[in-house]
Amino acid sequence: MELGLIGLGKMGGNMRERIRRAGHTVIGYDRNPDLADVHSLQELVSKLKGPRAIWVMVPAGAPTQATIDELAALLSPGDVVVDGGNSRWTDDEKHAVELGIKGIGFVDCGVSGGVWGLENGYALMYGGTPEHVAQVQPILDALKPEGDFGSVHAGKVGAGHFAKMVHNGIEYAMMQAYAEGWELLEKVDSVTDVREVFRSWQEGTVIRSWLLDLAVNALDADEHLDRLRGFAEDSGEGRWTVEAAINHAVPLPAITASLFARFASRQDDSPQMKMVAALRNQFGGHSVESSEPTK
Repeated sequence: MELGLIGLGKMGGNMRERIRRAGHTVIGYDRNPDLADVHSLQELVSKLKGPRAIWVMVPAGAPTQATIDELAALLSPGDVVVDGGNSRWTDDEKHAVELGIKGIGFVDCGVSGGVWGLENGYALMYGGTPEHVAQVQPILDALKPEGDFGSVHAGKVGAGHFAKMVHNGIEYAMMQAYAEGWELLEKVDSVTDVREVFRSWQEGTVIRSWLLDLAVNALDADEHLDRLRGFAEDSGEGRWTVEAAINHAVPLPAITASLFARFASRQDDSPQMKMVAALRNQFGGHSVESSEPTK
């Protein structure tokens, strides 16, 4: 199958490679010419045979809207666009209408896997009509992890990004719990090797997880996280999760508290946020702020 892929950063570049390894043809475009296979969206579209499939991996909001607008003018009826970024589900509904007027299909796809996805596969949550999903099913199959799980048609347009948003809200709360436990262990005199306590939890405990494995990786690299500043960004999806909970009267005390804890990290050098920052760097390659002064 042929695919046009727009956005070749940390996620998009590895996705291009994984899809190619599965035997598909991928033509990639990025604003950075060193990463791109073509130099414009027009050239990208011209190199694909119809019906075309285009996968968008650019930042949510204005960059995604601008890309959708340009594609709407370039594509033909029967083509399909997949938004694999972290767009808000309400934007998906708008994009589906805009493209649908021109006979172009739309699928929204939440993608999880970070910098590890190339080798492990990407967990995929997608929304759209069965017809449009079927048009890109070979690509979805190439990206997903091996086995029976890791991919789901979550529902109609918007369902994929809504599911990914909730996934990220849960991730916020899980990271916060590990961070709080780590800080408490570091504070007491009786526990002399916090890193090995975390390592011991990797087998036989109910709290073992990939995030725990990544926490141990981070502690192996910097045992007390002394080289990190206790600051952690929020991607926006945590806020959207809390807003959706308010709109639907669903109590989310743990997720809401974990979001507010990140806000607190912008006021003080929070030890808990060192662990959250370390985990985000481990699984997603997100940048961290050094505690060491700039020379």
